Amino acid sequence: MDNKEKLLKYAIYYLSKYSSSKKNLEYILKKKIRRLTDEKKIRFQLYKEIKFIIDKLEQLKLINDTIYAESKINALLNQVKSKHYIKQYLIRKGIDAKLADEQISLFYEKNQNLEKENALKFAKKRNLLNDNTDYEKKLSKMARAGFSYDIVKGILK
Repeated sequence: MDNKEKLLKYAIYYLSKYSSSKKNLEYILKKKIRRLTDEKKIRFQLYKEIKFIIDKLEQLKLINDTIYAESKINALLNQVKSKHYIKQYLIRKGIDAKLADEQISLFYEKNQNLEKENALKFAKKRNLLNDNTDYEKKLSKMARAGFSYDIVKGILK
């Protein structure tokens, strides 16, 4: 079995365990190539094969950035993450910013108060609704979580 087949097999194995974006899978395959061989010539040839492997997997519908984005948005909303955090996470995982915005807006169109609800859940989860702690500290904690100032101000009062 040559290295190209090993790489394709590894990509399919990886996708059977984890969902991934195209960009993230490319990163994973590059790491695999570096572990496979030390010869620069072979590495260079295998780096060229990555695009063909990803295209093949996309044709077989084993990888799809839109479906990946939808599932990640759903999971992150269940984890009480902010809209800003979700967008940054998707971009970090290799999803195009335009696609991330489209998918996030679809979720927020269905429920207009989703950001407020998540901010309230976050505040309850972190015990930020008690009056014992400093207002500035609570405000900064929620800001670091990605919630907007207006929403945070409304919840903490």
